[in-house]
Amino acid sequence: MLPPPGWERTLLTVQPLLRGAELTNRHKLANMPSRDPRHPAPARKGSVEVQPVAAGPSREAQAAPAKAPCAPLIPEAQLFLDYARVEKGLAVNSIESYRRDLTEFSAFLSRQGKTLAAVERDDIRSFLRQLYERDLGARSVARHLVSLRNLFRFMVREGRLAGDPTAEIEAPKLDQSLPKYMTVDEVDQLLAIPDVSTPLGLRDKAMLELLYATGMRVSELVHVGAGDFDMGLGLIRCLGKGNKERLIPVGKSALQAVEAYLLGGRPILAGKRNPSWLFLNARGGRLSRVGFWKILGAYGRRAGLATGLTPHLVRHSFATHLLERGADLRSIQLMLGHSDISTTQIYTHVLKERLKQVYQSHHPRA
Repeated sequence: MLPPPGWERTLLTVQPLLRGAELTNRHKLANMPSRDPRHPAPARKGSVEVQPVAAGPSREAQAAPAKAPCAPLIPEAQLFLDYARVEKGLAVNSIESYRRDLTEFSAFLSRQGKTLAAVERDDIRSFLRQLYERDLGARSVARHLVSLRNLFRFMVREGRLAGDPTAEIEAPKLDQSLPKYMTVDEVDQLLAIPDVSTPLGLRDKAMLELLYATGMRVSELVHVGAGDFDMGLGLIRCLGKGNKERLIPVGKSALQAVEAYLLGGRPILAGKRNPSWLFLNARGGRLSRVGFWKILGAYGRRAGLATGLTPHLVRHSFATHLLERGADLRSIQLMLGHSDISTTQIYTHVLKERLKQVYQSHHPRA
């Protein structure tokens, strides 16, 4: 199978481009005007580890479990959220995920008639047990526990609590599921679907091409600005988690799709307005995350994909196809915006599993 148009040049040049981008990253970002006027304060020494929460609808959310009772957020939780937002600079989606988890815990404390200072290890276990009774999966329960750990660590560090009752609570054991991805033929089929004779089709074609060419998260894609491209160098500036900016190489095919959209699609969608965002909805406003999820899902059904098409499926396909063609993990980590290379290493397991399948399918003595 051959890679889609434009990938050959990108794959042959991605590593030197990334090395150049890494060396000039500070210079480029310093001279490009920022779209986000906020400058999060640096984390203080010894700051609490706050793990970002994955975006996108979970399996538990799709299964519609029983809703947890609401209660006012306890003041200590609000202090932690302010810390995570201002000092850690976490994304809005991550903050909202922590808020939901801690609101549920606030409701639990209200029912128990307890304050945060009176919480013991058995109370934490009781809260987690109630989550299981609501048919939440192990991943959701583990995420709640991470939220509580970070809350209590923050309170201990600030000197507001003497101990952390979550310290000896074991997280639920999770089966490591390898990320799914599309084949190159499926990607080709998907990218050929949008009707480029219409403004919306030009927009969708540009978004799909850019998503596969860069591996961006959906929240990053919909926040791309019209001035974030350097067409001459083939780079795009991306504002990722924690308001961290990075430069990503863009292939020729994606650049051509974006140029076609800028010439024949965006001016019609924008009308007399002059929005700063690159990708617009039919009313000329910024296309939302949910809006793109729906658009992508519809194209996935039209492409006849067996599994539901999501932005992360395209992201996984981007990383897996690069790794299959010889890109190193460090380059992929830079493009994906992973803060820890251990997160990127999951794709080595994908490649190993793929090699096993090829061996078993084609070796005469497998």
